[in-house]
Amino acid sequence: MTSGDPHPESDTRVGVNRQIGIIRKRMDELDAKLVALLNARANCAREIGYLKDTVGMEVYQPNRESEVLSRVRAQNTGPLDGDAMTRVFERIIEEARRLERSPESESDPDV
Repeated sequence: MTSGDPHPESDTRVGVNRQIGIIRKRMDELDAKLVALLNARANCAREIGYLKDTVGMEVYQPNRESEVLSRVRAQNTGPLDGDAMTRVFERIIEEARRLERSPESESDPDV
């Protein structure tokens, strides 16, 4: 070995582990924001469920779902592809429909 560092691979591993730790911390922060945003969206769905119930409107609105999916696909800049983003939002919409149908949506959302 001619370099002055007898363990260059271990130094590289330490640096990589440090970078991974920094990125994971950022991911944890983003996860916390996603949880807050998803719960805010869920509260909107619950309020909509209450309002739909008030006038006897159907929970499932296929045109609205298509609009949402088209919009998020158009707004998506990656690295998730459009199909992946669609799958994520289909699940979000499914949970929103569940909340719209739930007994909590029968009570006033401001209570």
